[in-house]
Amino acid sequence: MRDLALIFAMALVAALVVGTVGALTLRLLRHRSITVHVCVLLTVTVAAVAAGVAVVAQAMFLSRHDLQVVLLTVAAAAVVSLAVGWYFGRRLAVAAVWADQARERERRIEKGRRDLVAWVSHDLRTPLAGLRAMAEALEDRVVDDPATVAEYHRRIRVQTDRMTRLVDDLFELSRINADALRLSPAAVPLGEVVSDALAVAAPLAAARRITLVAAESGWPTVLASEPELARVVGNLLLNAVRYTPEDGTVHVDAGRDRDDAWLAVADTCGGIPEEDLPHLFDVAFRGEPARTPRTGEGSGGLGLAIVRGLVEAHGGRVDVRNVGGGCRFVVRLPAAA
Repeated sequence: MRDLALIFAMALVAALVVGTVGALTLRLLRHRSITVHVCVLLTVTVAAVAAGVAVVAQAMFLSRHDLQVVLLTVAAAAVVSLAVGWYFGRRLAVAAVWADQARERERRIEKGRRDLVAWVSHDLRTPLAGLRAMAEALEDRVVDDPATVAEYHRRIRVQTDRMTRLVDDLFELSRINADALRLSPAAVPLGEVVSDALAVAAPLAAARRITLVAAESGWPTVLASEPELARVVGNLLLNAVRYTPEDGTVHVDAGRDRDDAWLAVADTCGGIPEEDLPHLFDVAFRGEPARTPRTGEGSGGLGLAIVRGLVEAHGGRVDVRNVGGGCRFVVRLPAAA
């Protein structure tokens, strides 16, 4: 019984020495991946077993051949253990990274949802208050001269149109986020879509003395759903007109690169801060106060988010960068054969 206790004590001391070294190693590698930690743990376990066997074998005066046999057996088990540990360690690492990314994505989505509710509440509160005040004034006959009544009616229509646009944007954004878009891709002449969008943006541009310039030729044909493509082009044009100072210029051109067609909308807004560029297509993002549209012109900060969602639904991409005196939005879509 004393011999067994002595053997146990010797094996325990050898294992403790290896375990202490392993613990220090893990502490030094605490910032490494899960795979590294699992492999080190398995190596420490096998090394502790091997150290205990070696110490006990020496105390028991085993032959050199018998000791080699025992250590080879332990080595074989170590190879299998390390291979299994490396494989499942990588799977654990991938799962941990995926879970961390999922949590971060959920936080971003939740923050975006809160921001959206805040922006929409703000953008609805102002026109609703104005509509209520004008309706009460008309109902109580506070105003009764024809000119003022007509002006109140015009303002009610304008504010109603603004809220309608905001609700339409919310509906479109909800379809994008829910993957509920049902696109019907076809060969669409990009020049015709741009021409219609220019006609819609022309009154607002004229009111602000902004010049709209479009290329006369080189318009490609793209593979897209025409209603959604028209919304993309219209949102980009109206966004450029809203943020371009008076007497500025908005330039639209397009072209084709191999299998892709591109559309560019450039303005003279003065540029966007570099730190805001990565967030420009986020929901409800407006950036600095200069990027906040005038009363009655806003869309809740949803226009560019809708642009990105619709373009990506077509298998394309949209980018923005600063150019001399302004910024340039570039949309890339599949070109029709």
